[in-house]
Amino acid sequence: MKTLGLIGGTSWVSTIDYYRIINQQINDRLGGLNAARLILYSLNYEEFKPPPDPKDWGATSEGLTAIAKNLEAVGAECIILCANTPHMAADIIQKNIAIPLIHIAKETSKEITKHNLNKIGLIGTRFTMEQSFFKKKLSKYGISTIIPEKDERDYIHNTIFNEFARGIFSDEIKKNYLQIMDNLMQRGAEGIILGCTEIPMLLKPGDCKMKTFDTTLIHATAAVNFALGN
Repeated sequence: MKTLGLIGGTSWVSTIDYYRIINQQINDRLGGLNAARLILYSLNYEEFKPPPDPKDWGATSEGLTAIAKNLEAVGAECIILCANTPHMAADIIQKNIAIPLIHIAKETSKEITKHNLNKIGLIGTRFTMEQSFFKKKLSKYGISTIIPEKDERDYIHNTIFNEFARGIFSDEIKKNYLQIMDNLMQRGAEGIILGCTEIPMLLKPGDCKMKTFDTTLIHATAAVNFALGN
């Protein structure tokens, strides 16, 4: 079994799900008392919270790269960024380490292609929805992206940082998210990417009218496949 290097804390709420899913899947596949061999670096998100302007992400990228290099130095055989937004720095991190970084957008794109969908809705932080780092990966797989309107994007972004990252989930927010997703479907989305690792804690598959793609589950499963050499 390979050793996984996880960078968590972005936020700690969803990092718990990464730890749980990875260990559960390892045990399901291997049985007995088997669990994942992993190293988890959980950072203080207040110190790494991305500045509003992506052009100012230099220090954040440098900090995440330093953590990845430390994980590599102590034996990690791959890097998993346990959130979508930090993947803005994924290409920079990958250039500075010798081990692979398992990219959440690439793994999500591969999963979407299994369902033969060509147009997908994307919800997440403002960075994930508006910047190109996620959408470029999708386009390489022939998948076009629809994002919510600006006021909807602002609402999603604010609830993620002010509510979800603190472990707060409400029925009112769920209702509003489902309406935003319905709006995306009306605009032609054939499915919705839950492009923030806290959103699957708010929305379950049975809540939604359309096919959803849980990036936490997809990413964690890819990590397990890597660990077991599948």
